[in-house]
Amino acid sequence: MRITGLLLLVVLFWNCSGNQQAEQEATTTPETQTETATAEPTPASFGEEIVIDQVTAGGDLMSQLAEMDTVEDVLISGKINSCCQKKGCWMKVDLGDDQEIFVKFKDYGFFVPLDSEGSTALMQGRAYKKTVPVEELRHYAEDAGKSEEEIAAITEPEVSYLFMANGVLLSDYTPSKSETESSEGEETEMGSEETEMEGNTETTTAE
Repeated sequence: MRITGLLLLVVLFWNCSGNQQAEQEATTTPETQTETATAEPTPASFGEEIVIDQVTAGGDLMSQLAEMDTVEDVLISGKINSCCQKKGCWMKVDLGDDQEIFVKFKDYGFFVPLDSEGSTALMQGRAYKKTVPVEELRHYAEDAGKSEEEIAAITEPEVSYLFMANGVLLSDYTPSKSETESSEGEETEMGSEETEMEGNTETTTAE
């Protein structure tokens, strides 16, 4: 009888352990799948709506800038080589044929995601050339996360090809986990501020 009782206890213990393991697997599997899932590229638009249909090739744009200082109302496209890592307030875009253009945004009215490097950008706006002073070049280098030695090595102004975008479309942007969490945090913070403002309004009204 004692042996039979012990066998029953062993069987019950084994069944309980198996059930617990199955529950743990059922609980962790969806989370694991969620974390390992690859985000799909999603078009992301910033600033004004793009209304120009014809894209100007990088080589053609540079040829025009060789003859004039400014090209108005033009649409260009290229791969983002780098962007400001503080606010996303500028980016460097590869136009092909070893041509790169420095892009800023009209009236400082919008920014691009900090993780947009590698995305394809479609940009509408004004292209122009400018002699950029050393101080400004060093500022951009600092924004890009360059080392102190690299920043100090900038000692001469340079002629740069610039683009003032009033609208940007990232056609194949894939947000990183950190960028998604940052956006969600900003939305939560904004929601908290709105709730606080509503509470203050109600308190003032009651008084």
